[in-house]
Amino acid sequence: MKILLDECTPRVLKKYLTDFEVTTVQEVGWAGITNGALLQLAEDQFDVLVTSDQNLKYQQNLTGRQLAILQLPTNHVPVVVKIAPRVNIGISEY
Repeated sequence: MKILLDECTPRVLKKYLTDFEVTTVQEVGWAGITNGALLQLAEDQFDVLVTSDQNLKYQQNLTGRQLAILQLPTNHVPVVVKIAPRVNIGISEY
């Protein structure tokens, strides 16, 4: 399963998702791309987008997307590290 970490998601999460192929927005050169364009690009190449953007669901029409979107409750590193095992399980169950 191919996972994309959004620009606002702490990159440290990548080391906790060892069962997956994880790439960051920065690694693919998509930093600074608007959410709509990012969703279109990601949908063609990834299975899951992990984001901590709390407004994505209000700013974009997510109906009919082939891309699963996992929204983290925050982008604060200590919290993300603490919930990383649950994120891993959640993605595994997808």
